[in-house]
Amino acid sequence: MKFTDDQIADIGEEIIKVLKTVYDPEIPVDIYELGLVYDVQISDDADVKIIMTLTTPNCPVAETLPQEVKDKVGEVEHVKSVDLELTFEPSWHKDMMSEEAKFELGML
Repeated sequence: MKFTDDQIADIGEEIIKVLKTVYDPEIPVDIYELGLVYDVQISDDADVKIIMTLTTPNCPVAETLPQEVKDKVGEVEHVKSVDLELTFEPSWHKDMMSEEAKFELGML
């Protein structure tokens, strides 16, 4: 089944809502606001590719956090498959956080 651009946009909004429920356990801010999600691509078949990073390569949740993202995004209605690519290029830095995340952490 091919989805329309509007349907894909709706799926994208649902994916972002789900990403905002995943937290870095060391920082009380969700991974989306932290800027750990670099890209979300959705094909017209609703195959999803997520490119994300972690705050550090040796992050204690390096094994579990990407799996949690894959599992949760895979539960979004109409999502057919989830391909998650973990990258450390560019490496994450605090300037990638949203204003909301910086405010939450007292950095503004």
